[in-house]
Amino acid sequence: MAGLQSTTPQPTDIVLHSASKTLEVSFDNGQSFRLPFELLRVYSPSAEVQGHGPGQEVLQTGKRHVGILTLEPVGNYGVQPSFSDGHNSGIFSWDYLHFLGVNQENLWAQYEQRLQQAGVLRDDSMSVRGGPSCHS
Repeated sequence: MAGLQSTTPQPTDIVLHSASKTLEVSFDNGQSFRLPFELLRVYSPSAEVQGHGPGQEVLQTGKRHVGILTLEPVGNYGVQPSFSDGHNSGIFSWDYLHFLGVNQENLWAQYEQRLQQAGVLRDDSMSVRGGPSCHS
């Protein structure tokens, strides 16, 4: 998902809506999506969130009120947001943003299922939950 696919629509407009905490992305095929900042943060393509391989994903919590402070272009293929919680290492390619938009409903359902399986709540703090290094 990280690269550019030749079949992926190209963005025509990207607007940060700070009040509603959404990123609006319009594509040249007529599709337009409003992606919640929380969804972008929870599904950041960074290694910090996705890990370095299958099964290494880090379940994100406490991101409901996260903001985006800046959104920087990365070449001709994507953008890099700086989130209000300090996370800024994820580069969102156009095809990944399109993927998030098209699959937003299913991704939310998967996220809620992962939360339930982990026995944590969406608004739990990451520091309260602890991490693998906190368990013996």
